[in-house]
Amino acid sequence: MHKLSRATLCLNGLGRCLIAEKYVSAIKITSRGFVCAEHRDESGKNEVYDVIISGGGMIGSAMACSLGMDPNLEGKKILLLEAGNKKVMDKVPDTYSTRVSSISPGSASLLTGIGAWDHITQMRCKPYKKMQVWDSCSDALITFDKDNLEDEMAYIVENDIAVAALTKQLDSLSDNVRVQYRSKVVKYAWPMPHQAADSIPWVKVTLASGETVQTKLLIGADGPNSMVRQALGIPTVKWNYDQSAVVAVLNLSEPTENNVAWQRFLPTGPIAMLPLSDTESSLVWSTSHRLAEELLELDEESFVDAINSAFWSNENQSELIETAGSLFRSALSVLMPSAGSPRQLPPSVAGISPKSRVMFPLGMGHASEYIRHRVALIGDAAHRVHPLAGQGANLGFGDVACLTKILSQAAFDGKDLGAIQHLLEYETERQRKNLPMMAAIDLMKRLYSTNAAPVVLLRTFGLQATNMIPTLKEQIMSFANK
Repeated sequence: MHKLSRATLCLNGLGRCLIAEKYVSAIKITSRGFVCAEHRDESGKNEVYDVIISGGGMIGSAMACSLGMDPNLEGKKILLLEAGNKKVMDKVPDTYSTRVSSISPGSASLLTGIGAWDHITQMRCKPYKKMQVWDSCSDALITFDKDNLEDEMAYIVENDIAVAALTKQLDSLSDNVRVQYRSKVVKYAWPMPHQAADSIPWVKVTLASGETVQTKLLIGADGPNSMVRQALGIPTVKWNYDQSAVVAVLNLSEPTENNVAWQRFLPTGPIAMLPLSDTESSLVWSTSHRLAEELLELDEESFVDAINSAFWSNENQSELIETAGSLFRSALSVLMPSAGSPRQLPPSVAGISPKSRVMFPLGMGHASEYIRHRVALIGDAAHRVHPLAGQGANLGFGDVACLTKILSQAAFDGKDLGAIQHLLEYETERQRKNLPMMAAIDLMKRLYSTNAAPVVLLRTFGLQATNMIPTLKEQIMSFANK
């Protein structure tokens, strides 16, 4: 079943990426727009917006800021609908949140451009300059550091702080962007691609309050269980990993510069320690549902012991793999004597912050289509990935940057923002980026989810070889940071 699903993902995604706008037939464009249309309701008038964004999390709020600050979109009516309350943060919380994201330099540039990054750094943000990844079944490792990359490799940011910073920026854009909080959508009605006499011309959005609004372009930023995607009937290829992530805020044994992100691949899944401050780190431990439940039930001392053991124990290593890895590493050292990077030891954990331990299930998902007539999907509404590479938020911010660029050009050219011709450009460009990244993350997850000797040997050689070639490491991180 999974094999069929993955094949479908590749065919639906990669095949569509080869379609350029000038080769899209009129039939194709028309078929992408045929969804259930609603007859015009003459009994009341609905306010019409140029763009409505459904979902005000990190990605939806960033989309609203990005559109609201674009000079080519000045004068356009933009509405952000958020089902929850307004996130106002008068002061930085005393405790760290367990919901954090790794923000790449590319995403930080986007947030800088829309005026939110200064707010984030003024509140709380931890850069890290090095990442060390290693295998629990061998002594193979790979280190990405500032010698290969920019000074800051990435930043750990609490999601709540990012949303609060974006909300503050939206307040300054009130002339261009209207934000409506506690606005739950209950129904969407879709236009036909070529307006019939008795059909509505725009997307119609009905709220739980009974209010209705219309828009020339609806952007779905409403998460992995997207109502926009489901209402459109867009097929989604998805599967569960039979894993859950246990997250917590860790107290380190002693203060440290703490500018390294650590990740170790265990047979049951990867465990990662991400820096929050000189004394605290964020834990993301992906493991089986059973073990995740057991970890939640442990007392604090036993839980801390389990974390330290997961990072330090060599119980999964074998003498055969160790000998083979050592010989291969020696051979590489002869060919490239100055290459490679030394092993560092992760900090030990002394405790956890109260009530910070939670778990959530993991899976992969990809919408076969990112767009329909007058509709575009961004962020988790279009794609969901395993957290092992820390790319979930970055893929979403990439969607924001791409869609803003295309809509800006469309507005400059005097085109209809909701026309499918240029929305297809967004879909093609983003699938060319997202699908290879998703495939790489899925392959990495499966490659490291076994302790079978031939597979362990293969990945040991691969990690060691990659660690010895600086240009290859640079290419890997450049791919991740675009």
